Amino acid sequence: MREQRRATEVQTAPQAATGRRAPLTGMAALQQRAGNAAATHWVQRQTGALNEHYATRPAEHPEWETYQKLTQAAGIPRAEADDAWQLLLGGVDSQRALNDEAAARTSDRQEQREIRATNSWYQEFVKLMTKHLEIKTPTMALWAGGIEVNDYAYEKGHTPLAQTRIGSVLNVLELHPDWKLTGPMWSILSKAFVSLATGPVHIFVRAYAPDSILIRLEVPELRLVQRLNPNVRLIWHPVYTGPDGRTREISRDCRLVDNAEYDGRDTCVGTLIQYLRLFHDESNTKAAPAHKSMEQLLAANGHKDGV
Repeated sequence: MREQRRATEVQTAPQAATGRRAPLTGMAALQQRAGNAAATHWVQRQTGALNEHYATRPAEHPEWETYQKLTQAAGIPRAEADDAWQLLLGGVDSQRALNDEAAARTSDRQEQREIRATNSWYQEFVKLMTKHLEIKTPTMALWAGGIEVNDYAYEKGHTPLAQTRIGSVLNVLELHPDWKLTGPMWSILSKAFVSLATGPVHIFVRAYAPDSILIRLEVPELRLVQRLNPNVRLIWHPVYTGPDGRTREISRDCRLVDNAEYDGRDTCVGTLIQYLRLFHDESNTKAAPAHKSMEQLLAANGHKDGV
């Protein structure tokens, strides 16, 4: 009975104390935000193999109580949080079919990504949560090379996606263990986040990968924003983490300093690669992934043994 009451709470928002009509929740909200056709397909699939995604029993998801506490602490209104939860679970439930469709329709990786990102549940979730992507500091931050870089950027006074109200919630939840089912949501959310940039954006790079969300999605979106707002400026920072766990930035003369800013991606990445080639200590496990990424990048561009 206790679990049944929780499920009811998710699907029916309480009436406001003023007597005004409460915001739509449950299936009504999903039909309004994602469309009747999507809602119908969602219902039809519930007898299939995707029941383990909890779309029809949202309050039974292992992270439900944690999600409630986190959204409340983040200041996200209860009705919005409940709607968002059901949209998220509907998105997980729908993503596998989109992934299969993408693989069947094309072998082009970018085209596959575009198909996977058409998940209407995730799109509507992001629309609902856009107001909760506001940054807490004057400047936005993007990063690549591990979650520690996210923490470093925030400590430097900038706000990455994971430190926004909704980002801070999603960053600690596990909606589903299969990244292929949740990754498209992060791509849609990341694009919406960078589209809100109004001033300088600081980009911290510990490991460079041309196929990363930063390079293939976030930076191109920022370039579009720049065309409309010249105040949006990209400031690049190459960073390196020492064996003691301390992250610092790399100057043009390959010294570790407290701040090193570059106007362009290529100069930033070139400095990072140069430092990793000349000064990386093989015994430093903290920077091993970055060094491996550098070696793979050089090999892909025809360089052998770092030459």
